Amino acid sequence: MTLDTPVSKLYMVGPTYARRLKKLGIETVGDLVTHFPFRYDDFSLISPISLIQAGEKVTIQGEVLLMKNEYTKYGKKIQKAKVADKTGEIEITWFNQPFLIKTISVGERYSFSGKVDWFGRKVVVVSPEYEKISNIEYRISKFIHTGRLVPVYPETRGVSSKWLRSRISPLLPQVKEELTEYIPLQILLREKLAPYKDSVLKIHFPENKAAAKKARERLAFDELFLIQLAGLHRQKQWQKNQVAHQFNIDQEKILAFLNQLPFELTNAQKRCTKEILKDLSSNKPMNRLLQGDVGSGKTVVAAIAAYTAFLNGYQTALMAPTEILAFQHYQTIKILLQPFDLKIALQTRSVKHLKSLELLKRPDIVIGTHALLSKKIAFDKLGLAIIDEQHRFGVEQRASLIKKGKAPHVLTMTATPIPRTIALTLYGDLDLSFIDEMPQGRLKVKTWVVPQEKRSAAYSWIKKEIISQKTQAFIICPLIEPSQIETMKDIKAATAEFEKLKKVFPKLKLDLLHGRTKSKEKEKILQELKEKKIQILVATPVVEVGIDIPNATIMMIEGAERFGLAQLHQLRGRVGRGIKQSYCFLFTQSQSQKVLKRLKAMETMNIGIELAELDLKLRGPGEIYGLKQHGFPDLRVASFTDFALIKKARSAAETVINDLENLPLLQEKLKKYTISLVEPN
Repeated sequence: MTLDTPVSKLYMVGPTYARRLKKLGIETVGDLVTHFPFRYDDFSLISPISLIQAGEKVTIQGEVLLMKNEYTKYGKKIQKAKVADKTGEIEITWFNQPFLIKTISVGERYSFSGKVDWFGRKVVVVSPEYEKISNIEYRISKFIHTGRLVPVYPETRGVSSKWLRSRISPLLPQVKEELTEYIPLQILLREKLAPYKDSVLKIHFPENKAAAKKARERLAFDELFLIQLAGLHRQKQWQKNQVAHQFNIDQEKILAFLNQLPFELTNAQKRCTKEILKDLSSNKPMNRLLQGDVGSGKTVVAAIAAYTAFLNGYQTALMAPTEILAFQHYQTIKILLQPFDLKIALQTRSVKHLKSLELLKRPDIVIGTHALLSKKIAFDKLGLAIIDEQHRFGVEQRASLIKKGKAPHVLTMTATPIPRTIALTLYGDLDLSFIDEMPQGRLKVKTWVVPQEKRSAAYSWIKKEIISQKTQAFIICPLIEPSQIETMKDIKAATAEFEKLKKVFPKLKLDLLHGRTKSKEKEKILQELKEKKIQILVATPVVEVGIDIPNATIMMIEGAERFGLAQLHQLRGRVGRGIKQSYCFLFTQSQSQKVLKRLKAMETMNIGIELAELDLKLRGPGEIYGLKQHGFPDLRVASFTDFALIKKARSAAETVINDLENLPLLQEKLKKYTISLVEPN
């Protein structure tokens, strides 16, 4: 048995459970023993039966005197047990678990942990965890489900915390000697960290809260330390590269490009352009992240970089995650660079422009989706790779594009407002540029959280505004089709809402757009939106990036509580792009004061980074992007809000980065560290 043994080989796991565990990212024994609990149920109070009181969480230990099923008048089964110790007897009740009659044996001694409550006129223990007192000899600790701090794990369908505890507990003694220390002794002593082996054992089955806290602190440090070390290591590897040709910055021609623009760059755009041009003139390839709100003007900065590559005889590839965004970039960059006769081609999977690529012979800029990775698309001299919303691409995809050139410059862009602490932690290898200023003259979008009782009034106002001001509106729904899941049946779905809204707005032209809309249909809808033939577009968050309709002034979002503030801000950025006043309505059925307070922040805050920072504090890093977007790691123990620990981890990583070759265990750990986001570009 080793940490690399597949979980399917474990006793009582097999292929069915192995498939379920894979959903939790567990494929090996090592994955299983590092699947850490996220909280504990405190059942450490072991009480004599005679002393327990309603409202307590307790553990009782005694002999089972009786076990039976009872039927309610509605035909449901209740399981009842009578348990006795030296001080007295008590009844235990479960609901709809008939298998317990065969599982719990009369005459045997058991440990039960749960909440004590009134049931009828009697004090009973309700639906407790249980374990047979004799079944303890093979475990690392005496009790694992009762009578202690009981670990609760991230679960999936068919894999409960009880099942996980039963598998992890006997495993730990078998593999604990493989849990070797890999962090250098000087860092352990300086940061007062517990040993790695002890921490893994004690995070699962701590003797008390202090032991659990100490284990979590060590393992949280490890997570952040490895992220920081991986970033520094990538930066070091990247800096070894030499560009094939050092770009010359032709100030005169770049100035001519800027002078023919119909607008002046903001100070933030000028600052970011300067940082990028400095990188391009270096003999080291650029590796920079450009971050800015929707509409802040990232595309024009990218166009300046692409024009610089063209002036040096090099090609640019721009890869976007969606067809809508690729098409938007294609149109914008074509307009910006039209006076300079650049050959610009578009390539997506469904809108194939290979013919146009062939016609252009050697395009100067190729814009597209994942289709750019096709073997059919080769570059003569790729000098600049631009990747938009890089967290939506996998490691291999980003690497495949970059490998189409010889050490090209790399510019990644994102409109996703990533809190600075997260950006600095996750993108430790990248140079960061922030466009933290909006173009002059852009009016702030007036935003309101709308209660359900004002829905019809909101519809009337929208109808009146569209007709009187000749504007357009977006109505966003979280789902495409109505959900069959009971708890999600009330969530608005775009297809059903589209049919309903056609009756609400009978005199207006509505259309529907979502992720399953075919490419030709998408293009037709976008064209008709631009031509003002469609007055209301009902859509899913597919419109979040890439749709530029200056005449749209109304954004209405259904189920707003299901989105992160950062994502709501991006959706809101689809309006307010013209000269007219724009509005955003946030609809929610939630009555929670916490949810309403969070949404109300949208009424007063207009900067994406600030909203993302707020969501980080309120909801934690796993949820800041709403319906979890691909690419951001789920920290299992650490938190991105723990600034002090992030700083410590960074400092520790900096002390060892130049000595990695003398630290083989740390090197090995780093090699195995494969969170997709923090792999090399």
